[in-house]
Amino acid sequence: MQDFPPRYVRNMQGYGAEAPDPLWPEGATVAVQFVLNYEEGGENSILHGDEASEAFLSDIAGATMWKGQRHWNMESIYEYGARAGFWRLHRLFTGAEIPVTIYGVATALARSPEQVAAMQEAGWEIASHGLKWVEHKDMPEEEERAAIAEAVRLHENVTGERPRGWYTGRCSANTVRLVAEEGGFDYISDTYDDDLPYWLEVGERDQLIIPYTLEANDMRFATAPGYITGEQFFVYLRDAFDVLHAEGKAGRPKMMSIGLHCRLIGRPGKIAGLKRFIDYIRRFDDVWTPRRIDIARHWAQVHPHSRKPRPSQMSRDDYVRAFGGIFEHSPWVAERAWELELGPAHDSWIGTHSALCRAFRAAPEADRRAVLEAHPDLAGKLAQARRLTAESAAEQASAGLDALTDEERATFERLNAEYTGKFGFPFIIAVKDNTKATILDAFHARLENAPEEEFRTACRQVERIAWHRLKDMDL
Repeated sequence: MQDFPPRYVRNMQGYGAEAPDPLWPEGATVAVQFVLNYEEGGENSILHGDEASEAFLSDIAGATMWKGQRHWNMESIYEYGARAGFWRLHRLFTGAEIPVTIYGVATALARSPEQVAAMQEAGWEIASHGLKWVEHKDMPEEEERAAIAEAVRLHENVTGERPRGWYTGRCSANTVRLVAEEGGFDYISDTYDDDLPYWLEVGERDQLIIPYTLEANDMRFATAPGYITGEQFFVYLRDAFDVLHAEGKAGRPKMMSIGLHCRLIGRPGKIAGLKRFIDYIRRFDDVWTPRRIDIARHWAQVHPHSRKPRPSQMSRDDYVRAFGGIFEHSPWVAERAWELELGPAHDSWIGTHSALCRAFRAAPEADRRAVLEAHPDLAGKLAQARRLTAESAAEQASAGLDALTDEERATFERLNAEYTGKFGFPFIIAVKDNTKATILDAFHARLENAPEEEFRTACRQVERIAWHRLKDMDL
């Protein structure tokens, strides 16, 4: 099996400048999606078999884990979320007729049968938030895989249905892959990297990712810097919504995720800001407020995934076969580009152009000069004999260089001879950017250049020709 050079696994490209239109139902310009995390009863506690108490996301400033002890204050704050905060939020969302997605920790759900019944009666989605509300970052892979399987089992026993969505939150670098490999989830949300869903190829599985949020999230009531008042939370949510709504009106609809916790936003002084936000978005008639499973089903129907070859994952032979002709008669450019640290950002035509140009620019001058010398004369003898590469023939035809008058042909031949005699390589220009007239103007102007300047100009034109050739490919 062929060894690959280093490959960069992070995807910094995403959808790029032109994201797809999500085509939200009924022409909605923004999808506002509320998540309510239900973690109460699943947090770290020696009662749950953990080594220490919880220390994360509470109103206790500077909380630390108490090893081997119960933290009575921490426990009671989590209990507030289940006993009071949940019901306050339940009344708010059912009264507004907005369905939410619950991120339910399986052990927490098992300890809250009345709350689970209320979630189901309201038609809310109950997605999985893992087995326990604990850190996964140091879990051995097999231990985490087993925890995922146990979370699914317990979730199904408690709710009567297996979860179709997953969010760990306190995840490891392996979590998304392991959950995708489990094979039963319509979506995973352990990312924060986009405003739209996207597909992730994990082995043979095409896994939908619906990114989540840590900023439009009430967790910042418990972190610094963060929100102090409900009004601050409202202002942030309103501003985010206004930007996304305006983008949607301009033809670029997006998704807005909002993260909530029963023990945080469920407090009276905090929930007031959430109420204001709900009242605010209800003024608009082009807002969709779905559950995450509704987004997943919509995306799978409207934007189903289709696999295609990814340059960064091609073998050397396939890469050279695909791109070896981009730089005229110079497959070595593709060979050296393949050796670079390629990644998802190089799987587009622009990314591939970047990699090829880097290999070309890094080459010794003699190698770059050989590329220039490999190019045919414009409207020269090779063209007349129909011996150009298919790419060169099409490019020259685009400017009408395949249908010259005798006088025009004689002019080109004279200029070709003069140019080659002075610089030692053919005149090269990105024909697709030009007409016969502008090409002739460039011929005359560039004949005045010094050799070093013209070498640089010709190299830039070679890169521009490659740009056009790659843009015409279906990458």
